[in-house]
Amino acid sequence: MTKQHTNQLVNETSPYLLQHAHNPVNWFPWGNEALEKAKEENKPILVSIGYAACHWCHVMERESFEDETTAKLMNENFINIKIDREERPDLDHIYMDAVQAMTGSGGWPLNVFLTPEGKPFYGGTYFPPQKAYNRPSWQETLYGVAQAFRERRHEINAQAENLTEHLLKSNTFGQQQPSGVDEIFAADKSKEVFQNIMKSADRQWGGFGKAPKFPQTFSIQYLLRYSHLSKNEDALSQALLSLDKMIEGGIYDQVGGGFARYSTDTEWLAPHFEKMLYDNALLVSVLSEAYQLSRKDEYKVVIEETIGFLKRELLHQSAGFYAALDADSEGVEGKFYVWNLIEIQEILGHDAMIFCEFYDVTSTGNWEHTNILWVRKPLEKFAAEKNIELATLKAILENGRAKLLEARGKRVRPLLDDKIILGWNALMNTACSKAFGATGNEIYRQLASDNMQFILSNFADKISPGFHHTWKNGIAKFPAFLDDYAFLIQALLHLQEITGETKWIIIAKEITEFVIENFSDEETPFFFYTPAGQQDVIIRKKEVYDGAVPSGNSVMAYNLYHLSILCDKREWGKRSLDMILSLNTAIIRYPTSFGNWACLLQEIIAGTSEIAVVGKNLYNLHTEILQQYIPHRVLMTAEKGDNSFPLLAGKMTADKPTIYLCRSYTCLNPVFSAKELISLIDKGQKQ
Repeated sequence: MTKQHTNQLVNETSPYLLQHAHNPVNWFPWGNEALEKAKEENKPILVSIGYAACHWCHVMERESFEDETTAKLMNENFINIKIDREERPDLDHIYMDAVQAMTGSGGWPLNVFLTPEGKPFYGGTYFPPQKAYNRPSWQETLYGVAQAFRERRHEINAQAENLTEHLLKSNTFGQQQPSGVDEIFAADKSKEVFQNIMKSADRQWGGFGKAPKFPQTFSIQYLLRYSHLSKNEDALSQALLSLDKMIEGGIYDQVGGGFARYSTDTEWLAPHFEKMLYDNALLVSVLSEAYQLSRKDEYKVVIEETIGFLKRELLHQSAGFYAALDADSEGVEGKFYVWNLIEIQEILGHDAMIFCEFYDVTSTGNWEHTNILWVRKPLEKFAAEKNIELATLKAILENGRAKLLEARGKRVRPLLDDKIILGWNALMNTACSKAFGATGNEIYRQLASDNMQFILSNFADKISPGFHHTWKNGIAKFPAFLDDYAFLIQALLHLQEITGETKWIIIAKEITEFVIENFSDEETPFFFYTPAGQQDVIIRKKEVYDGAVPSGNSVMAYNLYHLSILCDKREWGKRSLDMILSLNTAIIRYPTSFGNWACLLQEIIAGTSEIAVVGKNLYNLHTEILQQYIPHRVLMTAEKGDNSFPLLAGKMTADKPTIYLCRSYTCLNPVFSAKELISLIDKGQKQ
C-alpha cells in the first residue's frame, strides 16, 4: 500500500524514527541538513525525542503528529527534528536537563524548542491535542511559540542564553573540594550510606520510595554487600524483600521471564510493560550476587528464566542483544501480556482453577478489567493452605506457564526495537559473566564470550581508533559515548575473571587509555559524556548521577580503581579516589542517586581482595571460587606465573592449584581451597 506521506526519516534505521517516516510532519533526523535549514530560513527548531518502546510517544504521534492540520502548523513554522534518545543519549541529556530546568519535571516524549543555533528556550513532555491535565494543547503551544519567536525574539534569545549558561553550571552539581581522605574513607561512612538508603526503603513491599517504583538495583547491591560485611540483618532483609516482591509482582513476566522497566504502583503489580535490555542485565547481575549470598533457589530460577527470555526474544543470530520490546501491541499498552479468566480456563482445563487462584486471576480482573499474573502468597504457604503437595503445585504452575507461553506466542507481538547498543550489550555481557560465576552454568560463559566477540568485531571503528554507539543490519553508527566505553571496559574485566584469558585485560587497558585521551575534563578528575571534537552539541556534559543505568563516570571510577591493581597503574587509582572525593558528600547523603558510586566507596573502605590462582587443572577450583560471594575483589587465574601482571608475577607453577591472596598491601600465605580463601578474607575484612 502506497503511503500518503513520506518524510526525511525514511532512510533511517532506528525503529523509532521509522515509525514517524510517514507522518505528515516533515521530520528531519538530527544532522547538518536540518540545522543549516533552520539558520537559512531563520526558523525555530522543534526537537521531539522519544524511543520505540515508549507508550506516550505513540499516543502523541497518533493524536498530533498524524493529524494533517497540526502537521501543517508544524511544517510552516518550525524545522522539525525527530531523535531516538537511545541513538543520541548525548542530545537527550542536554535537552532533558533544559526542560527539567524550565518545568521541574521531564520524561518522554520530550518536545523542545530551539533557536536556529540549537539553544533551547521552551519545552515540555507530552502535550494533549486539546487542553487537559493542566497542560496546554499542542496546537496552542505551537501557535504561542511561533508568535513569540516572530514578535519577541530578543526575549527568546535571552532565555536561550540563560538556559545554556544554566546547563554549563549544572555540569559541576554535586562536585566540591575534596575533604580529607581519612574522613571520607572512614569505616562509619558505610553505615551512614546504609542508613540514608533505608530512609526511603519500603519495608512492606520492598524497593525504595513510592510509585512509580524502579528496580534501583544499585541500592539493593549496596545493601547485599553491606550486610555481608557488617552482618547487618536489616540490610539483607530489605535487599531480599525488594527482589522477592519484584519477582512475585507483575513487573516480572510470570509466563515468559524478564522484567518490565518499572511498576506504576507500590505493590509491583502493574508495570509499564516495555522491556529494556539494560534493566534485565542489571537485575540479572544483582540476582547473581543475591544467589551467591543467600543460595535461595528462586534467584537461580529467575536468572535462568530472564536469560532465557533474552535469548528467545532479544538475541541476534550473531550474539548481539537487541535494545527493547515495546509496551504496546495493537495500539494497546500491555495487551500482549494480560489475560482474562475464560481464556486461561480454555487453555488449562481442569488445572485452571488452582493456577488462577495462585496468580490472582479473576473474572473482574486485577488491572483495567483484565489480569496481570502475580504471586500473592509464597509457594510453600499457598500449598499448605490448599493442602497440595509442593511438587504437585510446582508441576501444575510450570505446565500452566508453558501452555500460556505457547498460546501467547500466537498473539500480535509488541514491536521489537532491533538496534543493538554497545553500552547495553556490555551491561548484558557483565550480567552473563556474573550469572556464570553464581551458577556455574557454562551456557552463560559461552554467551558472554560470543557476545564480546560480536561487540569487538562490529562496533570497532574500521578507520580510526574508537567504537561506535549502535549497530543494525551490518552498519555501525554514531561515535560511542562515555557509557559505552565504561560499560565495555567493565565487561572485559568481568570476562577475564570467568575465562582466565589475560587478553581481555590488555584490551580493557587500551580502551581506558583511549577514554582518558578523548573524554577527560582537564579541570576535574571526571570525564565528559561526549568525545573531544564532536561538533553537533551545544555543550559537553558530565553525567555523574546513577539513574536507570550507572553513570559512565561511576563505572570509569570503578574501572580505574581495579585496573590500577591489575596493571600497576598508580595514577589511575589516584584518579578514581579523586573522583570519589569530589562527590563524597553527595554520595553519602543521597546514595539512591549515587548508588554505584556508593558501592565503590564501600569497596575502598572495606578493602579489595586481590586473588590469584596459579597451577594446573584449575577448572574446578576456579569455578568454586567464582561461586563464592566475594564482592570486593579482583581475580586472575593462570596455569603459570606471568610477570606482565602484578597478581601473577613471580608465581610458581605447581601440580596442585594454589590460591594467593593480598589485601591492604599485604600478601598472605597461599591456600588450596575456596573454603580456606573465604576464611582468610573474612579475617581481614574491615567492619
